[in-house]
Amino acid sequence: MSVQLGEMPDSEGYFGEYGGQIIPPELKKIMDDINDSYEEVTRTAAFQEELTALYTDYVGRPSPLYYARRLSEKIGGARIYLKREDLNHTGAHKINHCLGEALLAKHMGKTKVLAETGAGQHGVALATACALVDIPCEIHMGEVDIKKEHPNVTKMKILGCTLVPVTRGTRTLKDAVDSAFEEYLKDPVSFFYAIGSVVGPHPFPKMVRDFQRIVGQEAREQFLAKEGCLPDTLLACVGGGSNAMGLFTAFLEDEHVAMIGVEPAGRGLDTPDHAATLTLGSKGALHGFKCYNLQDEAGEPLPVYSIASGLDYPAVGPQHCYLKDISRVRYVAVDDKACLDAFMTLSRLEGIIPALESAHAVAYAMQLAGEQSSDKSILINLSGRGDKDADFVAEHLGL
Repeated sequence: MSVQLGEMPDSEGYFGEYGGQIIPPELKKIMDDINDSYEEVTRTAAFQEELTALYTDYVGRPSPLYYARRLSEKIGGARIYLKREDLNHTGAHKINHCLGEALLAKHMGKTKVLAETGAGQHGVALATACALVDIPCEIHMGEVDIKKEHPNVTKMKILGCTLVPVTRGTRTLKDAVDSAFEEYLKDPVSFFYAIGSVVGPHPFPKMVRDFQRIVGQEAREQFLAKEGCLPDTLLACVGGGSNAMGLFTAFLEDEHVAMIGVEPAGRGLDTPDHAATLTLGSKGALHGFKCYNLQDEAGEPLPVYSIASGLDYPAVGPQHCYLKDISRVRYVAVDDKACLDAFMTLSRLEGIIPALESAHAVAYAMQLAGEQSSDKSILINLSGRGDKDADFVAEHLGL
């Protein structure tokens, strides 16, 4: 039996009641033009062939499916597998949609590509893609994250992008989004805002999901080839939600495959220092779309926190909101302590240093595997590698 979800989003960009275009009228035409170009250009054989060739020869796809034997044996329960997006060129899943967006911007004749970044993985990937297709790139990044993720800052500068430090508010991801969008509004006809997750006004949640769905398509084929069946459970971390949606999309109609999105509980769900939007948020709107938000009584976004810079965002992709409401995906939260423990455990048992974002999913997998029998399987989207986090973790843990 399968779950018939239908076409998502609808023609107005809604996943159920979430998504859409909550934007000024003058921007609606710009967004509709992007959608029309996306639908026209990406369906051509020439675009598909170019993107496929780049995924293969430039990114290094398909990324491997790896059985984490030592980790599984230590936990003593379900078998744990990793979809190794950390082995992609630039070190994360972000390159998948950045190449697609940069190619689309080039085709549309845009003069500059703008973006925000938190952990820096989207920034590095976009700077890389823009260098490849020869289009100027400008990245906005909060001062807190610039200090914390210095290796990625250096890479972005080497790749030739203009880096704009953001000093307002909490000086993290939400403020970087605000800053980049303000720059975009100066000339939305000439500029292209390459949103870094499945968030923002339509068509971006759809576009980013579609470019990321290759993760799930590969994982499905690889798992079937390796095990002769599909995994019992899929796990991925969720901030905006792009890596999770990339994995989940290929399995949505397989009712027997459980899916779990792992949010950051930060210093605890009983404190204000978390970013567990789907766990504790309420319905609202932010950055041009309807979604669950962490917001105050006036509907203003609350300050959020995560040890993983790529997850500290007060909203979440509209398709995730819809999947939560229909109970197709379950969302849980993992705190900083469990994240760091998973970071070190995976590093020392498997020789794989994960991004702090991905370590949230590893942490919940370790908990879940221990509750299950060895005939069960868990597939984690290991969305990024931890080079960017190594110095921070070492300092934090006194290594």
